[in-house]
Amino acid sequence: MNPTVYFSCLFVMAAVTYLVRMVPFVLVKRPFKSRFLRSFLCYVPYAVLTAMTIPAIFTATASLPSALAGFATALVLAILDKGLIRVALFASAAALMVDLLLPLL
Repeated sequence: MNPTVYFSCLFVMAAVTYLVRMVPFVLVKRPFKSRFLRSFLCYVPYAVLTAMTIPAIFTATASLPSALAGFATALVLAILDKGLIRVALFASAAALMVDLLLPLL
């Protein structure tokens, strides 16, 4: 890649990232008084994290059954309020086990 194009792309990405983070601070000067809006904004991080994570779960493995096994394991452990490390390890192990056992069936 041409260094000029590379640094141009890098600059544009940095500017866009900075603007996305800076604009809310510039536009919103005072706290929100609406209880509905405050409660709505409390759920935004969870919604964004879910929107980024769910597609990655189903494209991370070679087969859909192993992705479903890992997702189901993570969902059950998360509902049971287990820690993040435990959820991640067991979900990965479940996906790996299904991936290893699938050719044998």
